[in-house]
Amino acid sequence: MPVIYGIHAVLEALRARPQEIERICVDRCLKNPRIHEIVELARQMNIRVSFQEKSWLNRKAGVSHHQGVICYCAEIATYQAEEILQQAKSPALLLVLDGIEDPQNTGAILRSAEAAGVDGVFLPRYRSTGLSAAVVKASAGAASHVKVARVSNIVQSIELLKDKGLWIAGLDAAARCSIWEVDLTVPVALVLGSEGKGLHRLVKEKCDFLVSLPIRGNVKSYNVSVAAGIALYEVIRQRAKPEAMRSN
Repeated sequence: MPVIYGIHAVLEALRARPQEIERICVDRCLKNPRIHEIVELARQMNIRVSFQEKSWLNRKAGVSHHQGVICYCAEIATYQAEEILQQAKSPALLLVLDGIEDPQNTGAILRSAEAAGVDGVFLPRYRSTGLSAAVVKASAGAASHVKVARVSNIVQSIELLKDKGLWIAGLDAAARCSIWEVDLTVPVALVLGSEGKGLHRLVKEKCDFLVSLPIRGNVKSYNVSVAAGIALYEVIRQRAKPEAMRSN
């Protein structure tokens, strides 16, 4: 059975899908109020809790930075692309990740996606991180709340999104058009490329338009997870009602 680890990841699994948890194991020597919260919540839900040595947790998690807690649970459920589109609100907002292989980046993107109310995230089935334990931890548990579709072909998935009426906006540091210049109040899917190579050529060609994020310093690009957060915030800003913007 898969293992997830980290305080936030385990807490969110308890809150989002307790019925899928077999047991939770914690460091017997760790005195942390957040660990105590996990233990109490698990007991309230009749989930088995065991207390172990840190070395045992290290072996089972495969890492030492588990924060003193691991959780045996079913794999996070994924969705079909069509299912996500049917359940999307109007106007729809989706993310498409083109071959991002760093679990820290994928996890951070999922956290921003959940906070921004994204309807779904498309991850390639191959040459990407998937929903590993490291991704779940990096997402601070947000991976338990975001609808994710594992797709075999990103280009075909983009074509499906277009057929369903979504505009496809690719983030590209070299694009002449700034994200500030495009209308993101329409149904849209934001496409983000891998850390080193950016968007693949065929993926880039399928985008309706390419946008860049304004940069004022000497660096030439943002980290991909930071770029995702900036782009999602711009979508939220454009879609916010004027009254809500003034009240904040």
